[in-house]
Amino acid sequence: MRHSCAFTALLLAGGTCCAQTGVNLYGIVDVGVRATDGLPGSSTAVASGVNQTSRWGIRGQEDLGGGLKAVFRLEGGMNADTGTQAKSDRLFDRQAWAGLDTPYGQLAIGRQANLISDALIPVDPIGKRDASFNPNINVAGLSNTAFGTHAFGRQYGPSGYADNFYRLDNTVKYTATVGPWQARAAYSAGEVAGDAGASSSHGVALAYQRPDWVVSGATMQFRSRDGLPLDAWSLGTAVRLGAWQFKANAARNDADTGPSKRVVQRVLSAGVNRAIARDVLVTTAWYGVRREATGFVDDGFDRGFLFVEKTLAPRTTAYVEADYTVWRGDAAGKTGSRPNDRHGSGLTLGLMQKF
Repeated sequence: MRHSCAFTALLLAGGTCCAQTGVNLYGIVDVGVRATDGLPGSSTAVASGVNQTSRWGIRGQEDLGGGLKAVFRLEGGMNADTGTQAKSDRLFDRQAWAGLDTPYGQLAIGRQANLISDALIPVDPIGKRDASFNPNINVAGLSNTAFGTHAFGRQYGPSGYADNFYRLDNTVKYTATVGPWQARAAYSAGEVAGDAGASSSHGVALAYQRPDWVVSGATMQFRSRDGLPLDAWSLGTAVRLGAWQFKANAARNDADTGPSKRVVQRVLSAGVNRAIARDVLVTTAWYGVRREATGFVDDGFDRGFLFVEKTLAPRTTAYVEADYTVWRGDAAGKTGSRPNDRHGSGLTLGLMQKF
């Protein structure tokens, strides 16, 4: 009977079905029409996740008494334009962990976002929108380090992918909040036989939050299977002045990619948002990315964003997104043998529904 009750809660996205136990189904469906020029070429297509990544997940908790709760989360990305999984090789590519909530913090074990990602949550200038195009997610947070004519070309930490270390398998993460302070520490096991350090990662994060401002940062080290290091850090702030909110962040990562080979990437970002009506929010931001790599021309890009969001209902938002990119060096890459345009722009009209 108890298993039947939990299963019913899962299907119906119910809250609490059995005493002191809750299981919820949740998600975001974000879909829109996007027109681009110079990224490369010109096209118009249906796009998924331009505002927030389309996803679905299951989360739950059970009260163990004495201030303890068992908790879990399973979350996978999806492409709302095609109905496919974001990662064809993983059902729950975003999160898959279980843990304990205690009066002294939360301990979670499984696949989780890295600490740079956690640190960016309150200070990214566009609020971690547009994950596939946001330089703080892709370059600072190490979600997609490959652009232009070259890439890291190897896996650092137990992410499961080359050039993407934003989420890590085998992670033990501890989060503690004391007053305005929030501290995190994480270790991800590489699980390479005979070498505990290979493909592992570790780091710490610290945030200080007041009602009108916050400072948030993190530092991490990742290792490849053959022991090459990637060191990364991020530090940012957000300040609210009346109806205005200002955000800025600086990040850097430095990777050894081979014998006497190195890649250094830096990201500076700043932005502002303001509610211009009770249900309309305007956000604008600039990102500057610079990259130095052994054997390649120094490159990078500058990218600006504008989001205008209108809340139609508590769970439904319509939005317009515009972006403009200026590539430096060889960062624009090539299509076949032809260099791509040095400027690119995009415009999206979308609808986001949360459940």
